[in-house]
Amino acid sequence: MRVLVGYASGGGSTASIAEAVAAALHARGHEVVARTMDEVSDARSYDAYVLGSAVRDQAWLPLGRDFLAAQRKALCGKPVWLFSVGMPGALSGPWRRWASLAEADLLAGLLDHVAPIDHRLFTGVVSAERFGWFGALVFRAVGGRFGDFREWPAIEMWSSSIAEALSEIEAASR
Repeated sequence: MRVLVGYASGGGSTASIAEAVAAALHARGHEVVARTMDEVSDARSYDAYVLGSAVRDQAWLPLGRDFLAAQRKALCGKPVWLFSVGMPGALSGPWRRWASLAEADLLAGLLDHVAPIDHRLFTGVVSAERFGWFGALVFRAVGGRFGDFREWPAIEMWSSSIAEALSEIEAASR
């Protein structure tokens, strides 16, 4: 199967996660192309999709949302997995619970365009520079932490489950 791992990255975390997913799928025998969504010229040429975006203001980046809207017909009837990269792992206490609950709202905003097999919310790198000095101060005051929160074992496990599902789909179509 020819698989597109498409992404919309803000600071690089989403791109690195997309590359890791692509490498895992490739290692398990799938033909994989990883690129930013604005580099995809013909989405119809793929058999399956793993699509992800950084999250800003509790939504995918415009590039990601626009891609889903524009490629709705190409994605229809094909296996699609979605992932989002935000900052729930950098939060603590009630803010972390709130961020986890916001995942349902985040996914709901995407379901107008696609019916994914699965969606995962990962945490990326959270840096003070992203917030500006005042925003960083407020973020720290509410218990936020800065650092690299990418959970590579969880990303690998999710990628493995996708690879297995793709193999099953491929076997069933023979």
